[in-house]
Amino acid sequence: MKDKIWQTIKDEVTLRIEAEPSLKPYLETLVISKKSLISSVAAILSSKLNSDALKSSDINDFILDVYENCDGIEDDIVKDLLFFKNHDPACRYFSTPILFYKGFQGLATYRAANCLWKNDRHTMALFLQNRASEIFGVDIHPAAKIKGGVMIDHATGVVIGETAEIHENVSIFQGVTLGGKGFQEGDRHPKIQSGVSIYASSTILGNIIIGKNSTVAAGSLVLKNVEPNVTVAGIPAKIINK
Repeated sequence: MKDKIWQTIKDEVTLRIEAEPSLKPYLETLVISKKSLISSVAAILSSKLNSDALKSSDINDFILDVYENCDGIEDDIVKDLLFFKNHDPACRYFSTPILFYKGFQGLATYRAANCLWKNDRHTMALFLQNRASEIFGVDIHPAAKIKGGVMIDHATGVVIGETAEIHENVSIFQGVTLGGKGFQEGDRHPKIQSGVSIYASSTILGNIIIGKNSTVAAGSLVLKNVEPNVTVAGIPAKIINK
């Protein structure tokens, strides 16, 4: 599957170069010249995350090393890409998220930071978190647990706390916060089960469970567990549909 997707991406980018020849050096450097999907994603991220602290080539080496040596991370990136392609009506090509979607790029940066965090490289993990927040507008703590197959659409203003957990097939839109309450310590962030959709500007606080296949309507404030297969809305959120 991943080899087929990678070939499709290169074919798409070849057509993009034909359509926009001025972008040929950029697209060839970041995609066509790369040997695999993860090497291309690492190159794209490093081209955006570089700073006075670390140049692009150094960040590329860090991220690619993590991608190649952290079990399961390539599969998670492929699942994310598939979920974007299949669930975002505006996403017509596999190459679109890796090149242009802040949500995919922010999530891909988190996946590298998460692996670093689990291997006690906390400083570099937090550096990547900080740069992703500055560049992509999505702030995901490296210790959060996010399975493959997640879509963060538009990304701007999304905040995901340290002990949050997100299962597969979850859609999160702009302005969503998965946060804690006050100054609690320990396990203090939401657990989002599979198939959940959380719409724009919703806030979910505390160590609560958002049940499978449920929907959180835009602008909601969720402070209690949500049953599976329901829609909640309002401040505070209440069930409006089963």
